Amino acid sequence: MNTLSQILVYLLQTLGGLYLMVVLLRLMLQIARADFYNPLSQFIVKATNPVLMPLRKVIPGLMGVDFASIVLALIVAIALGQLVLLLSGYGVQNPFHLMAWGAVAVLASLANLLFWSLIIMVIASWVAPQSYNPALLLIRQLLAPIMTPFQRLIPPMGGLDLSPIFVLLTLNIISSFIVPALANSVAMPRGLFLGV
Repeated sequence: MNTLSQILVYLLQTLGGLYLMVVLLRLMLQIARADFYNPLSQFIVKATNPVLMPLRKVIPGLMGVDFASIVLALIVAIALGQLVLLLSGYGVQNPFHLMAWGAVAVLASLANLLFWSLIIMVIASWVAPQSYNPALLLIRQLLAPIMTPFQRLIPPMGGLDLSPIFVLLTLNIISSFIVPALANSVAMPRGLFLGV
């Protein structure tokens, strides 16, 4: 693969990965029932609506889960994987392989997104605990469905909340052990997606 192809693959992986994260954020907005009037929420909605609204006409949600967002995330990951493989000199791939690779990429992106969101929330709780920054408010809302079960199991002790440590450990186990095991089990090419 020549230098131009490598640059194109890098740009595609970066921009495609960012859009995949925006789609996953849209899914998380639905699940967390986050404030849709937050400026960041409005950006996420406007960035995903052109593709998501037609999908919602075909794929309904169920029990508060936006299945159209899940399908869109898979479509983005599959298209991204196929384009990267084409630019890397491989031909058109088996659609079943692409679907499996896309599912692994979506899981990896979601774990990565949650991990870094939690890191930001923890640092912000030390630096600016009473901040009303729209980004921090949205991060708190998005992480609430994940944090709540851990906070029930490990209640705050003496005003110190240890549950983020266990959430971070869980997300790290998913990223470091489960995602690579899944990638190996579906024979996913290394470097197909950034961070996988």
